[in-house]
Amino acid sequence: MTVATVKMLKMDGSPAGDIDLSDEIFGIEPNEHAVLDAVKNYLANQRQGTQSAKTRAEVRGGGRKPFRQKGTGRARQGSTVAPNHVGGGIVFAPKPRDYRYAIPKKVKRLAIKSILSSKVIENEIIVIDELTFEAPKTKDMISFLSAVGAEKKALIVTAAKDDNVVKSAANIPGVETSYVGRLNVYEVINHTSFILTQEAARRIEEVYTA
Repeated sequence: MTVATVKMLKMDGSPAGDIDLSDEIFGIEPNEHAVLDAVKNYLANQRQGTQSAKTRAEVRGGGRKPFRQKGTGRARQGSTVAPNHVGGGIVFAPKPRDYRYAIPKKVKRLAIKSILSSKVIENEIIVIDELTFEAPKTKDMISFLSAVGAEKKALIVTAAKDDNVVKSAANIPGVETSYVGRLNVYEVINHTSFILTQEAARRIEEVYTA
């Protein structure tokens, strides 16, 4: 048995046989540096960059010298909007900026492969033969998670967006859903249980096979 062979379950938690996953995707030696780069890139791209403060040039007032230069016994001051005054401007005030940046596509792919392989190595991956809900129902999703032994923080990944799955998990704390087209390293690494449908696993192999 290779490192990328895992047991597959049905929705009720009963065995559904083994599934052989691509060693090229789920069985590589994880590259921690690539994973770190991908996580930092994701978090930077989520920043809104809307913080702003006024410099001394933007603070209202300060046009007049607050008191005479000499004879008061106080330190000389030229303006009440100087940074050392209460209500004055901020030194090197932060301004709105775009924190987004890009990393090489090869690094992104290596990071995804690395984190998926880590989930296999750490036995944190749960492959389901099929995941279907006739209608959105939180109770059914809770029963499913309990049946397959998922931890509180679980990420459910389907091949494509499934509204019934998304809505069924929406009100459960710590449980998130995604699909292959928007899978990212941060989501995977931030959840203890990684639940993957058989169809999603095959789709990932198609997308990330070099």
